[in-house]
Amino acid sequence: MPSTPEPKLISGNANMPLAKAIARRMSLHRGVNVGLVDARVERFNDGEIFVEVFENVRGEDMFIIQPTSNPANDNLMELMIMADALRRSSAARVTAVLPYFGYARQDRRTKARTPITAKMVANMLVGSGIERVLTMDLHAAQIQGFFDIPVDNLYASPVFALDIKHAFKEQMSDLMIVSPDVGGVARARELAKRLSAPLSIVDKRREKAGEVAEMTVIGDVTGKTCLIVDDICDTAGTLCKAAEVLMENGAKEVHAYISHGVMSGPAVDRVAASVMKSLVITDTIAPTAAIKNALNIRIVPTAPIFAQAILNIWNGTSVSSLFEADTLGPIYDGMYDPD
Repeated sequence: MPSTPEPKLISGNANMPLAKAIARRMSLHRGVNVGLVDARVERFNDGEIFVEVFENVRGEDMFIIQPTSNPANDNLMELMIMADALRRSSAARVTAVLPYFGYARQDRRTKARTPITAKMVANMLVGSGIERVLTMDLHAAQIQGFFDIPVDNLYASPVFALDIKHAFKEQMSDLMIVSPDVGGVARARELAKRLSAPLSIVDKRREKAGEVAEMTVIGDVTGKTCLIVDDICDTAGTLCKAAEVLMENGAKEVHAYISHGVMSGPAVDRVAASVMKSLVITDTIAPTAAIKNALNIRIVPTAPIFAQAILNIWNGTSVSSLFEADTLGPIYDGMYDPD
């Protein structure tokens, strides 16, 4: 049985709208008001971060909601300092809710004399007093093994499957799920399996980081409605180029479903000018005004699945149950039409 009457949420500055949305969803589930713990997370004039918690958290089960997105270093330090403040205030357990885990792309040594930063960040989080991590769509599944604490990795694909069945219900027989590179095949295959759709791959070769020299489509996409599936969209160069190649290979139209909309630099303008009919991202990273105003970018909420996952962790019940459509559908409250 839980030792505290309710789970306690606290948020840094990285994605306050998502934190508030999670709190609202949990309030609906619990039938009582679940708010964010009153705290201030500020900076001194020299940029140092200061945290002060205004409520008693002794013996509480605390959940810090803080994606380590841009500015990654500031948001990471906020997270660790909040964890230290809670640990020193005698919180019973501190769980980091990282909708987006930054530095995940540096998960292995691709050449000599390079760091494995994802492992270093994992060590830092554990050292700050965090005892559990809840995240979504890690760039590589093996990052869970970098932590010596429990890690619950949620997946966006069940949520995307619900959205696709609603948005493309008249085109289900024409759908083709596309992985934009060989490394993302497992992720794309998972979504294709949920939709009973075929799978295609865009093989890309890079001359150097950020620049694609050549792309080849593996699979027949002629007359298909192609859905590109990936975990991160950063500058959108590769994504837009893949959409062009698919159209050149006979695709009827191209859409993209991306878990984390990093959307740095010219990304929004590139997507707006691309041949893609739509880009669907989640709100794991707080969307900018440009993203919200873009006509062909749509945002799918993650608050329902995170709220339920937090409650399941607090209750000691299964988190993996949220990977099933039968469990996830009701959580999204009829947001999507039933099959």
